[in-house]
This record gives sequence, C-alpha cells and structure tokens, in this order.
Amino acid sequence: MADAVAVAKARAAAASGAMAAGSGPGRELPAEEAALEVSWVQGFSNKSFGFINNQTVCYPCGNYILFLDIETKKTTALQCQTGPVGAFAANASSEVVAFSDQKLNPIIYIHHFPELNKLTELKGSAQLDYTLLAFSFTGPYLASYSSIPEFVLSVWNWQENILLCSDSQPGITATSLSFNPMNWQQLCFVGESSVTIWHIERIEDEHHLKRNPVELPDEQGSISPHEDLFFPVSRSDDPYHGPDLPVSAIAGLVGDEAETFVPRNSIKTSVHPTAHCWTATSEIYMSCKEGYILAIDADKHRVSILQPKPPPEYMQKISDVVSYVRREVQKKKGGELNDQQNPMFSMAFCNEGLYAAGRDGILLFYHIKDLQYEMKVCADISQSISSLIFSPDYASLLLVTDQGPVYSYKPAHSGEAVKLLDTCSSCFVAADFLTPGNKYCVSVTISGEVQVWFLEDGTCLSKLNLDIEATAMACCPSSNSVAVGTKRGQIYFLDVTKAEAPRVVHRIFLSNFPVLSLHYDQSGQFLIARTTEGHVFILDARPSKLFQVLGYIVLADEVLDLSVVSDLKNDLVEVMVLLNVAEVQRARLEIFCLSSAITTDNDKCVNDQGMFNASAFKKKQYELDYPLSSAVKLKDNIVYGFCTCAPFICKYHLSEENMLEDPPVFSSEKMIPSNQFGSGFLCVSPNSQWLAAGAKDGVLFIYSISTMDILARKHCHSYQGGGIRSMIFSLDGNFILVNDENDGALVCLKWKKIKKTEVEEAAFYWQSLLDILNKSTSNENAVLKSMAEWQFDPGSTSKSLSEEKFKEAPLKSSSVDVTEEDGNVTNTNDMTWIGQKIQKVIREETQRFSNQKQELQMGIKKLRQTIQQMMHENEQVPDIEKLEHQEFNLDMEEQERLQAEAEQEVARARKEIEMENLSNCYLQDFIKYECWDALCVKGRAVKCFHMDCEVKNYPLEERSKEELETLEKVLRLKDTETADLKVQKEDLETESETVLPEEEGKKEAKAVADDGESFCLIGSLSSQYGGDTSILYHQCDLHTKEQRVNQIVLLKIKAEKYLTQEEKERAEMLAKLEMEKRLAATDDDRLRALDDMMGGVLEVRKEDILKMNIPPPPFVSKPEDLWSDEEKKIFGEYEKKVKELNEEKEEYKKTLENEWKKLEASIQETTQNFDETVCKLSERKVKSEMVIYQEELKIVSLTCALLLDEELDTREAGLHNCLIKKKKEKVKKAKTVLSAKNKVDAYTGTYKDAVDEEKTMERRFRKQFADTPDDVLEELYRLYTHRPKSPRTEMLLDTPNPYGNCSGSEDYEDALTLLMKAMDELDSPEHMPEGLEQSIWKNFCLARRKKMESEELVKRKALTLAEMQAFFQRRTDENEKMKSQIENIFNELTWLQEKKMKLQQNLIVQFVLKQGQVELENTEIPDYSDAILIKKSVVEELNCSISTQGEKKIAAIIEFKDFSRGIRRLEWEHKKMRMQIEDLKEKARDIVILPISKDCQLFLTVQNYGSHIAQHIAGMEETLRFMDKLHEKNVKNHRKKIRELKKSIRLKEEANYELSLQLKEMLVSVSERRHIFEAADTRDISEKIAKQRYQEILKQKNLRDLIKEQKEEFASLQSELEILRTRTPPHI
Repeated sequence: MADAVAVAKARAAAASGAMAAGSGPGRELPAEEAALEVSWVQGFSNKSFGFINNQTVCYPCGNYILFLDIETKKTTALQCQTGPVGAFAANASSEVVAFSDQKLNPIIYIHHFPELNKLTELKGSAQLDYTLLAFSFTGPYLASYSSIPEFVLSVWNWQENILLCSDSQPGITATSLSFNPMNWQQLCFVGESSVTIWHIERIEDEHHLKRNPVELPDEQGSISPHEDLFFPVSRSDDPYHGPDLPVSAIAGLVGDEAETFVPRNSIKTSVHPTAHCWTATSEIYMSCKEGYILAIDADKHRVSILQPKPPPEYMQKISDVVSYVRREVQKKKGGELNDQQNPMFSMAFCNEGLYAAGRDGILLFYHIKDLQYEMKVCADISQSISSLIFSPDYASLLLVTDQGPVYSYKPAHSGEAVKLLDTCSSCFVAADFLTPGNKYCVSVTISGEVQVWFLEDGTCLSKLNLDIEATAMACCPSSNSVAVGTKRGQIYFLDVTKAEAPRVVHRIFLSNFPVLSLHYDQSGQFLIARTTEGHVFILDARPSKLFQVLGYIVLADEVLDLSVVSDLKNDLVEVMVLLNVAEVQRARLEIFCLSSAITTDNDKCVNDQGMFNASAFKKKQYELDYPLSSAVKLKDNIVYGFCTCAPFICKYHLSEENMLEDPPVFSSEKMIPSNQFGSGFLCVSPNSQWLAAGAKDGVLFIYSISTMDILARKHCHSYQGGGIRSMIFSLDGNFILVNDENDGALVCLKWKKIKKTEVEEAAFYWQSLLDILNKSTSNENAVLKSMAEWQFDPGSTSKSLSEEKFKEAPLKSSSVDVTEEDGNVTNTNDMTWIGQKIQKVIREETQRFSNQKQELQMGIKKLRQTIQQMMHENEQVPDIEKLEHQEFNLDMEEQERLQAEAEQEVARARKEIEMENLSNCYLQDFIKYECWDALCVKGRAVKCFHMDCEVKNYPLEERSKEELETLEKVLRLKDTETADLKVQKEDLETESETVLPEEEGKKEAKAVADDGESFCLIGSLSSQYGGDTSILYHQCDLHTKEQRVNQIVLLKIKAEKYLTQEEKERAEMLAKLEMEKRLAATDDDRLRALDDMMGGVLEVRKEDILKMNIPPPPFVSKPEDLWSDEEKKIFGEYEKKVKELNEEKEEYKKTLENEWKKLEASIQETTQNFDETVCKLSERKVKSEMVIYQEELKIVSLTCALLLDEELDTREAGLHNCLIKKKKEKVKKAKTVLSAKNKVDAYTGTYKDAVDEEKTMERRFRKQFADTPDDVLEELYRLYTHRPKSPRTEMLLDTPNPYGNCSGSEDYEDALTLLMKAMDELDSPEHMPEGLEQSIWKNFCLARRKKMESEELVKRKALTLAEMQAFFQRRTDENEKMKSQIENIFNELTWLQEKKMKLQQNLIVQFVLKQGQVELENTEIPDYSDAILIKKSVVEELNCSISTQGEKKIAAIIEFKDFSRGIRRLEWEHKKMRMQIEDLKEKARDIVILPISKDCQLFLTVQNYGSHIAQHIAGMEETLRFMDKLHEKNVKNHRKKIRELKKSIRLKEEANYELSLQLKEMLVSVSERRHIFEAADTRDISEKIAKQRYQEILKQKNLRDLIKEQKEEFASLQSELEILRTRTPPHI
C-alpha cells in the first residue's frame, strides 16, 4: 500500500513539475537547442541512396541526411528537426533533396545543396507517414505516396508549393516509384505484386491522374488476357438450369464487392517485382523474384518477357553439359533443382544497355534487342547488392551492398569494381573517447566492427572486424586499450596505440552469459563487467597485468545499471549497482568499494571458485522510494536516478552508515521533471559538473548538477529508432558521443554556447587527471605495444559455433564433465574463466580426497554384495516370511520420493481418465438427446420370423414453435386464396349459364373420371398413401416466390393416415374395450377374494390332479410275508389306483402332445401370415419412400427455382448498383468534358490572338524601318528572320546520359532565358550592317527580341492548345465509352427482366408416368423443344368458349342469310330504277342536241333585243377612244426616257475618260509597288491582298451578271404584261 501511495505521489509531483516547466517532448526550446551543435554524424543506411551532384552522394541515417563527398570522404549532415527521416529522394539536376518526417501529419521538406537551406515545405493530407518520394528528371515536380490509412499518390510542384493532383489506391503497399525521364507526365508505381502506370494529364492549370494497371504474368511466366468476371464476354442459356450468371451473383454479392470478387480457384499469383528502370524509348525494364525480366510498354501497358538469345550450336552443347553436371551435383547434395535465374534486385539503364545485380553480388550487363538479350558478367564483389546508381554524368556506377560497403564501377573502362566506401550498415552499440580524450574516439557495431574516428571532423581512420556480435565497449583511461564485450560472454582487448592500425591483443572468456556493460574507473585500474544473472566481474584493466580477472560478485536481483566513482586521493573505487526488486515497486542500491588490495593480494579476497569473499569489501544497501531505470553516484553521496513510473529525475542523499541490515526507505530530496518519455538513463561528466539524461524519445538533456537547470537540449535521435542507447562525455567536456538503438547513427555533439567558467573548470579537471595518468599511461602503452597480436582460434570463433548451440550454452554452468566411477575431468575446447576455476577446484578436491574416495567405493561395493545376498536368501524363505523389495532400500528418502512421484503420476492418470470418461459421458448424453430424447416419434423396427426382412418407421423430431407458426400462417393464407379462387370461379360460372345441361353432365362425368388420374398432374402418388393434396398449390400456378416458399412449407406437412368409416368404427370399439380392461385391472377385490377362498381358481384343474402322488400304505415298510390279508387287499387297491393314475397321465400326455402340435401349426401359420403382412408393409414402405422421394424432388426443384430467382435478383441489384455508380461517373465526366470544352474554346481564342499579334509584328517591321535604304532594309530583314541554335541541344549532343535528348520537358521561362542568352552574341555590334546607325540597330535588336518572344509564346501556346485538345478528346472518348457501358448495362437489365418473366412463366412441372412398354407408330421420338405445357382446365375452358362462339356464329349465319335475301330484292329494285334513269337521260340528251345559236338564245330570252344591240355598240366605241388616249400618253413617256438615257450616256463617257487617265497613273504606281514588293519579299501579304481583290472582283462580276439577268427578266415580264393588256379588254 505504501508503494502504491509513493508511486501516486511521484506521478502527481511529475505532473506538477511538468506544468511548472511548461515544456514537453514536442515543444521546441530555441535557447537550449542553440547551446549544443552537431559536430559530425557517422552511420550508414542502405534503404535510400542518391547522387546530389557528380561528386556527392546522400542518404538518410536516423534524424539526419548525410552528404558524402566520394573523393575527399568528407561528410556533411542535415538534421531533420522534427524527428527521424522518413521517405527520401534526391535530384541531381536541381541539387535538391526531399525528405519527410515521421510524426503525425508529416511534412515534406525540400533543401538545397550545398547551402542546405530549406526551400519549401509541402503539407499534404497524410496522417501517419510517407513511404516513397520521387523527383522528375526535369521540371519542378515531386511525387509522394503515403501509407496507412490514405494510400494516396500525390504530385507536387515543389518550386511553387502547389499540389497538382492526387489519387488513392486503398490497401496497396508500394515498393518503388519513379518518373519517366523522357516524359514527366508518366509515373511507374510498383507494389509488392502489381505495377501501375500513372498518366498525369493536364489542361491549363488543372492536372489529373489517370490509373493504368499493368497485367503481370503469373509465377510460371504465362501472360493471360484479363477476364472480366462481372461482365462475362459470352453467356449461355440453359432451359432447365437457367442462364449462366457471374460468380458474384451466385455468391450473393451486391455492392462493390460484386465487381471485384474473384473466386479462389481463379486467383493466380503474379510475379513479384523487385526493381525497375526506364529506357530512352519510354519502356520499363523490370526484374522479378521469380527470375524473369519484363519489358513494359508505358503507352500501351503491355508486358513482354525477355528471353535470352540462343547461343551458337557449340556453345549450346557446352551449356547443356554444364547444366547437366550442375544438376547431378545438386542431386547428390540433396538440394532442389531450380532452372530459373537468380532474381535481380537492382537495375540501371545506360546508352549501351542494362546493368543488373542481385543477392549473389554479380554485376551483369544485358544487351537487349527485339525481346532477346545477351548477358555478360562485368564484376563480382561477392556481397549482396541492394541498389545500382549512375552518377549524373554517367561516368561511374555505384554498387550499394546490404552489408554497407559501396563499390564504384566504370562502364567505359570495363574494369573491376573498386571499393569506394568501407562502411557498415549495422547499428552502433557504444562509443567512447580514447585517452587523452580530445583527439580520437572509438565505436563498435552490433556485428563486431570496431571503428576509430578522428574527433575533429569524424573521419574514419581505421576499422577492425571481430566477426562476433558485440554488446558493450569501453576505453581504458590508463592506456590506449579498448575492451569489447560480446553476447557469448567474451571480452576482447584491443591495442589502439596506433589509431590507423588497431589490433586484438587478448581475449578473456568470462562466462556463458552475455556481457551487458563495461565500466572503467577514472584511474584506469579496474574494469567492471556486468553480465546477466546478476554477475559482476572485476578485472585488472592494466595491460601489464594481462587484464587479469580478479573475481566476481553474484547479486540476488537483476542489475539494471552500474555506476563507478573514483577517489583518486584515497586510491579507492566505489561501485554502485542498481537492482530491480520484483516484489515491490522500489529501487535498491548496493554500494561496495574496491581497493588496490584486491590486486596485490587477490588470493585472500576470493574463494577457490573466483567469487569475492564477503570480507573482501563492505557492502552498503539502500532502499529508495521510487523504481528507477538508471542511477549515478557523485562523490558526496549524492545519487540521481531516472524514475520509471513518471517522467522525472530523483535526487537522493545517502547516509554514511552501513544500511545492510533492515535498511529504511530513502525518500527523494528533489524531483526534477525530465520532459522525456520512456525508460531512460543518466550519465555524469568526468568533472561531475553536468548530468546528461537520455530516454526512448531520443532527446538529450544536459543539466547543471549544481542547480539542476537545463543547460542544453538536443533532439539527436528519435523514438522510432529506439531512443538513445548510450552517451558519454569526453574527458575535457567539449564533446559528447550519442548513439541510438536502431537508426545506425553516431552523433558527435559539441558545445556552442556555454559559460567560460564551466569550460575552464572542465579543462582544469582534465589537465589534472592527465597529470595523474601520464606516467602510468606511458608505461602501460609500452607494454601494450609489446604484446603480441592475439590469434583467433578457429575452434573457438563465432564461425565455428552455430547460433543454436550458443543459445543452449547459458543453460550449462560449466563445460566440465566428471565421471562418477573414476573421477576423471574432461575439458572442453573453449573453457570459460568460471569453468576453469571450477575445473581447478574439482581437480584439487579429486587429488586431495582420492584415498577416501577409494575406501568409500570399496565399502559401497561390499554393501551392494551383502544386500544382493540378503535378497537371494529372501527369495528362498516361505511367502509369509518374505520381505518386500522396498524393505531392502537403504535410501528411504529416495524411496518415499519415488512413491510420491508414482502416486502423483497415478493421480494424474486417474484425473485424465476421469476427464475422458466425463467427456465421453457428455458425448453419450448429447447423442442420446439429439437422436432419441428429442424425437417425438421414436425409431422402431418390425422384423420377419422366417425371412430377412425388416421395416423401420420414420423417426420424427417435434416441431418448433416457429415452424408451427409458419405452417399455420401458410395454411391460413392458402385457405384465403382458395376461398377467393372459389368466388372468382362462381362468378365465371354465372356468366356462362348458357351452356346446355347435357354438356354440364358430360363435364361432371369427365371430372369424376379425371379424379383418378389427378396424381399425374400432382407429380406424386401421395394422395394414394394418405397425403392431403388439396392444400397444395397446383404446379402450374407457382409463379411467384411466395407461392414457391409456401409450397415447400406445405409439402413438409406430416401426412395423416386415411381411414374408412368401418375402420374408424372398429378403432373406436377396440379403444372402448381397452379402456374397460384398464378400469377392471384397477379393481383387485375380486382377485383377492378368489385367492383367499379357492387359491386363485374357480375349479380344480385336471393337471393339478395328475400332479398329485398316491401315498403308499404305511405297512409297505414291513416284509411282504408279514402282511395280513386286509393289508394285501389294501396294497392291491393301491397298485390298481397307481396303475389307473399312470394310464390317465399317459392319456393326458398324448392329449397335450396333440394340442402342442396343433399350437405349433397355428403358430407357424400365424408367423407366416405375419411375415406376409410385414412383406406387404415393406412393399408399402418402398412405395411410401418413392412418394417421399417424389415430394423431395418437387422441393428440390422449387429450391433450385428459388435459388435461380435469388441469383437473378442479386445480379439485377448488382447491375443497378453498378449503373448508379456509372451514372455518377458519367455526370462527373460530362462536367469534365464541358469544362474542358469551354477551356479549349477560350484558349483557342487566346492562341489566335497571339498568332495575329505575331503576324502584326512582322508587318509592322517594314513600316518601322521604312526610312532605311533598301539594301540595308533587306539585310535587316534577313537578320530579323535569323534564329540561333538551341544551346541546350548543342550541349546534349555528345552526353553519355541516355535521357539527354529528351525534349518538351524544359520550362518555358528557362527555354526563353537560354534563347535570350544565345541572342546576346547576335546583338553585338559586329553583326550590325554597314551604314546603319547605332540607335537604329538597338531598336532593331529590341524588335527582334520581341519578335522572338512572340514566336516562343506562340509555340508554347500551340503546344498547350494541342495538349488541351488531346485532353478534351480523351475525356470525350471516355464519356462515349461510359455511355456505351451504361447502354450495355441497360441491355443486360432488360435481358434479365425478360429472363425473370420467362422463368416465372416457364415452370418445371413434375409428372408421374406409367411404367411399361409404349408402342409407337414411328421410331422417331417427336421433338418437344417448341412445345408449350398448358393446364387442362385452360384447354377445357377454351373448348367451351369455342363451342359457345360456334353457336353464336351459326345464329349469325342464319341472320346473315335472311338479310342477304332482302339485299338481293333491294338490288333488283335498284337495277330497275337505274334503267329508268337511263331512259330519262336519253330523252334529255335529245333535247340538248337540238341546234340553237347565241343570238337565237338572246332573241328568245331578251325582250328589247334592238335596244340591247345599240347599247353594246356604244360601249365598244368608248373603249377605242380610251385606248387611243392611253397610247399617246405612253409614247410621250418613252420619248422622255430616251432623252434622259442619252444624257446619262454622255456623262458616263466623260467619267470613263477620267477613269482611263487615273488607270494610267495607277498602273505606274502598281509597277512601282511590284518592284517594292519584290525587294521587300512580302509575297505572302501581296498574295493574300491579291486573293482578296480577286474575290471582290469576282463578287462584282457576279453582281453585274445578276443585275443583267434581272433586267432581262424584268423586260420579259414587262412585255408579257403589255401583251396581257392588249388581249384583255377593259371592263366597263
């Protein structure tokens, strides 16, 4: 309880301290950050590697990006301020690097080299991390891909900090990403088993990503076309099983899963890409794990597999022989045969061909032509190659290995690969400063590689590979020796007196436990090694003592940390050990002092096994109030500890007295918030002035011990990398070495901002310490140099022991084997120091007690013989005197132990058997319940007596409540439907009451006859076996899904047995008698009285009399001669009775035998009758099963129909879902097409304006320089049209870069700048024509530049317009394709609906046909494929309606006959009247033919015929006078018009004369202009003007012709008018 309270108080104090400090892990402290700076960073990571220019490579390492000059080997570090570096990419053309951090909502940073200044930050939508970054070959474009949860591919313009476009690919893990060097608008995205080509489409300022997946071959290398399972190409229609539907519809999938569902048997594992590279023809070469090399067309998205070119015949024979030998060798080794090539994991393309490498370390060159390649080996470095990188100038090829070394290969020289960098990719374990601490430092990696670094700039001076897993390292202050601890429990001692050539001089094998840490005291006298299992070893650190092991201490608890404090004045070394107490949440400290006595008189301080005695040094034990992960001790008994339960540092003051017995719990004096999270550790500077704290968050804090204020804070490592692993101050305090757990970075920090007094104090302490150590250091270094180099024992190196053996080694306390018989000691080849001590003790004890051992062995031998003799004697004595074998056991404790073990084993076995029996009982009960108890009808069987025949009933389970409710619901629904159908039928019958009674009688008779054959249409014989078929639907009426489901429910109803009336009466009578018997059996008074009075019988039975024996007379025992006559008489009667009784018995016996025979015959007859009944029952059972199978067949058919209907519904729902999606996509695409069209139209106008402006500038040129002489003007015009060559094109003509001739990727501004730079030479005065003024030349140069800018603008706009039009066309094509897809979906939906309707009408009907032979007239079976099954009632109703209509037709025919008779009579009368009409017409014609003139008619009709004639003559005369006046008027008008025309002719002639004079002048000017035109070379403009003038002339000519034609038409119309006027007299 006290511990919990203490922890709670600690957390509360930490929280208040954190609030007071006001800073956390994520808060930046600029002043504290500025106090420390990074001096240098070393490490290597083979995850990402890139060139920043021709001489510098860069790669991420932890929180840093390292820039390495491959010539000078100098390293520059760029730190990521927010944590570890995530994704990384470099661009050599722009000399920039891009990297992302690994925090929430990560940011992409762009930095420029060599200034390392930040250019921009790209903030996207990623939440967790970016996995890939890639720069485009040219242009300011960067591609990024984020991981979970977005999986978003984004394209950026990093110069303008603009996100151009993005798209997501959920669930796809990317392995590589690259731009097409020839076209930045193509991206290759490679996943673990997929490849996607992304096209970046652009329209104006909008960018769009279009995904184009590539179908990869399978693992066998076969390329199969893509099969769309949702829209299959072909489909068949089975009349019985229905149409073939996609597997998604059969699986019942509706949503998006239906479109992407692929059955397991259809899934083919594709190849797994490992590396890829682009070619100069926009192809992609890709290698796979399966050994194939693929060629991918980026435009058509097709894949081809490259094949090796067949060698010549003799080379093929040699290759076959080599392959055969290799296979045979492989068979002998027992390995698997693999004919595939080794997979390539890195590729690089150049002008000559393709370079590739893999795990085998061989660099191969492929010369590829027409999907065939020739391969040759270029270099072999015998190390796994992870990446191949060409320098920007393609002069060298870097080979980056997994182990760390980097090699350089010159393709032009075709030599061997040269090691460029000798680094190690393993993580650093520890680092320390080499005495005197201001010049060199030493580090060691996990793989056992020891490096010596120059402290000033981090140059690697030398390295030494121990070839063993290292766990700890420390540098000795008293000599230039280095101790390295290993996982196997060994300590290697290195001589580093020459920093350029370190060597191993000694090795000690302490124990089989790993060495966790190594610590030197400041005087360099002792080396303390901490191992697992609580072992602490003390060694003499001086080479002059050959690094002697002084002894070891075994602590009770786990050692968490160890701190060493040296008292140089008193020559004491104080060691403080932090222990982990598992029982309580507190820390425990044990402190002991080491003196020089343990080195001078070591034998008195240790026991025979090498363990220090308790009296060797005094131990002090302290209990602290909080659990700690690390603790350090100062000289004044001040202890600082890093708490694990809360983020703070505790300060403790320990007392001087011995606290070993019942120590109290010390409370912390002060708690300082650490502002760190995770477990951490502390480190004190050599002068005890500063306290460093590091934790899992990777942040280093430096505190001032005097005030515990934060002096410096540096985020040098990260939590993702495991946090800080170790840190150490240099002796002078100027440098700090920090290394991480997993990121592989070694960081050297130095002070940037510190008080001068603190520097002086650190320097003074360092100098005083060197003064003390100088003498011993020189002596020890001399001894160290004289030591011979330690030779590695092949039998004891790490290579000779497998990892499995090493893991088992700690389980053994020593490697000494001692036999019991002779006591011999067997040594192993590699003995630990503890093992040697134990072996020595055993050897001494064996020599010391050899006599006693022999005596004991002889005594044991005699005792064994005695016991064996006693056991032999025990076997000879009787059983009652025998002793048990256990009585002869001398070791009773062992016997009891064995008995206890046996009892435990018996109890365990008994428990297992009981549990097994219990499980079997449970299984028995479960089976009994399921198969017997839960059945309402138990299983029964009836067997025959005389034959092998058995009939079983049908066991039935009791129906559940839900089933009964469903059945009741369906029955009510069926009753309702039956009643409704009956009402409809009655309505129909009332309408058809006109049918004759005789026909109704016939139909009823026919219906009765058809009742016997109804089972044929029902589809089973269930009606003949008690089944009620009246509640079932007719097979031809099952059209809906509900009807089919209800039919299945109704078919499962239990059939009740049908009984006739007689059977029912007989059953009732039997039931009544059975009831009376039961009632009588319950009343036992009668039976009880019968038993009391007459022994249970009403009369004496004969068999009871015959069972009686006649008793003999009493005198029978006397001799016969002593009998009297009376006695003889009595005996005679006795014999007579006995004889009669015997005769009766014989008769009764014969009677019983006869009855027995009769009973046997009766039983035989009864059993035979029973057997016959059982056989009939068996036959009925077979027929019943047949009926059941028929019903089950109907259920199966209905179930299949329901499944097919459900599949069709599922398919329809899936198509509707797809249609909705397609419609939404269609709307989006339509909007995109409309927007693109508007933009294209708008940009077309802009382009035309630019073209017009450019042409206007050309026309304006001659006007601008019109005052210049003609010859000079011609020269200026020639210079005006002259253009320089593109400088970039000239620069890339001879470059080895295979992508150097790419065009169209340059920026417009860059191209214009290059062109203007090229114009500087043409604008120089030396190109100026003679006689031209300087001012005019300047104006000319300015005009030419403007003209060139306008031309470049027109070119750029033309390219942009073409790109926009291509984008618009692609979107239009996609829109049309989407329309066709939607139309296809509509068509399939229509087809599905038709199929559903057809399947609802086209039912599957089951018939029961008679078995037997059927005779046919023709042997051919009729074809019923186009037949239609119609219900019989439908045919009958149709026949009835046909007969009714026939009667109606007969009545109509009779009526028609009568009507036609009247028609014929009317026709005769009509003919008569028509003949009368003809007669009247002939009479009227005779009257009309009579000749009468007009005058006669007038004379006959007009009364005053004379006055009428006079009036007509007067009107004619008046008309003539009017016409004369009109003619005179017209003549006057025409004469006037003639005079006006003559006057206008004279005016036209004068005007023509003037025009002829002007024509002469214009001809002169035209000739002059022609000369000017020919001189100015404006042929295009003149031709255009001439064409325009010619068109105007043609237009005028056409108009004149049209006027002429209209005049002629007008004249003709006028003449016709005059003719009409003359012909038509005026009306009065």
